[in-house]
Formats: sequence, structure tokens, C-alpha cells
Amino acid sequence: MAKDSFSDTLADYRSWLRFERSMSPNTVESYSRDVKALFGWMKENDIAKPEDATGDDLCRYVGNLADRAVSKRSQARAISSIKSLFDFLDREGRISKSPCDALDSPKMQRYLPVVLSVDEVTAIIDSVDLSRPDGHRNKAMLEMLYSCGLRVSELINLKISNLFFDEGFIRVLGKGSKQRLVPVGEYAVNAVNLYLDQRRTLPVARGKEDFLFLNRRGNPLTRQMVFKIVADHAAKAGIGKAISPHTFRHSFATHLVENGADLRIVQQMLGHESILTTEIYTHIDSAKWQESILKYHPER
Repeated sequence: MAKDSFSDTLADYRSWLRFERSMSPNTVESYSRDVKALFGWMKENDIAKPEDATGDDLCRYVGNLADRAVSKRSQARAISSIKSLFDFLDREGRISKSPCDALDSPKMQRYLPVVLSVDEVTAIIDSVDLSRPDGHRNKAMLEMLYSCGLRVSELINLKISNLFFDEGFIRVLGKGSKQRLVPVGEYAVNAVNLYLDQRRTLPVARGKEDFLFLNRRGNPLTRQMVFKIVADHAAKAGIGKAISPHTFRHSFATHLVENGADLRIVQQMLGHESILTTEIYTHIDSAKWQESILKYHPER
């Protein structure tokens, strides 16, 4: 019975996240992993079903995460997932009151993502060998990541029918299936057009004709493949930073803010729901000039 209770609750919770909260598949998976780990702990500690958990139980679980040296960021995400679970149970009438009142997220230093300089972005893009079969595709991908500040999921799902180059923008399907229009730069447009000329001679899998970026078998690229492509070209360019496709998005936003772009416009281009998320790029800019002052101030 207990096993069925936990698995049934997890299935219902996943459906609630996906269809009622309109969360992205990646977020649903992340929250589900956290809740599944909590349920495993509950069963080990003889808690018969999720509804039986008390505030003390949840505090013990979170304390267990800290004892196992789980990072503060992972602890905070787990607490967010737990609060979401019990919000679901409360809304469904399965509990009379959420036991999460005593849960506090660990205090963390503000996370500042890795950012590339303009020269580093250029070096990575210039590292692409256009004589290779995948050269024009890889260059077009890197240009689009930087020109439009795309998430990797947005890049791999980008459709040819959503390219409006004559008007100077693309349509992006972002988190929660929300669409936004993003301006696209000349370098990216030229790179994509050269890739499209080559793509016409390559195989395309049935039903995948509208996907822009394809692998050699004609299917859309996976997230893992994009990560590998970015890492390979960063290594070729001699960039020692730990970067990912998202680094191009961070760099895109940071360079806009550094050059005086309005934060609300950057928010819209990135598809952030809250301006607070976008404000991190003002902190990156502040950290940069603070470092410069400390380096060159004569009284240091």
C-alpha cells in the first residue's frame, strides 16, 4: 500500500506540474527527482504515506542533506520541490495544512555565472573549421546562441518557419511554451543562410523538415550534442573557463547590460518572467568594475 501511495502521489504531482503549473519538461524532471528522493527517505523512516509527514520529519530530511554535504544550491532546490509537493497536496485537499512552515532555504552567496569576453566569443566561433561537413552548422549554432541569447532547449527546437530574417527577428518557444520575438544580428543571419544552403544537400528525417539544426542522420540535435560541440570549440580556442551553451546566453545578456541596454528589454529578450532574474547581470557588471578598481587603485 505504501509503495502504491508514493508512486501514485508522484504520478499525480508530475501531472499537476506539467498541466496545471505549465512547467517545462526539464523542471518537471528536476522537481520529480527531488520528491522521489524524499519519498525514498520517508519509506526508510517508516512514514507510511506522504500525507503523514510532519514539519519535524521534513526538517530532519533537509538536515540529512546538509550532513551529506549536499551543496547549498541543491538543498535550496530540494526545499523548493518539497514546498511545491505539499502545496499540491494542500490544493488537492489531501492534507489540511502544509508542514513546510519550518523549512528555510540555506543562505547562499549570489551566484554569478561564467561570462565570456567579446574576444573569447569571437575566438570560439572562429575556431570552427568550415571545410568540415558540420562546420557551417556548428558556426551557425554558436552565432545564434550568442546573437539571440537562446537556451539550449530553444536552440535545438528552433524551426525554419520561425526565422524572419527579412524583418530581423526570430520567434522562440521558451519555458512554459511561451513564445517571444528576439532580434537577430547580421553575423548570425549570414551564418544560418550559409548553413541552410549546405543543409539542402543533406538527409532530413521524415517529419523533421522544419527543425533548423540537424545531425548527420537528419534528426534534431540533442542537448548533449550541443554541450559537446560548445566544449570542443572552446577547447580549440584555448578557452580555459568551464563553459556550456548557457555561457553564451549569460555573455549575450552581460554585454548588453555593459553597453547600456535597458534591463526590461534584456528581460524580454531572455524570456525571464521576473526582472529579478535579469538583475543578476547588473551584479556581474558591478563585480567587473569593482575588480578593476581594486586592481588599479593606487592605495590598494
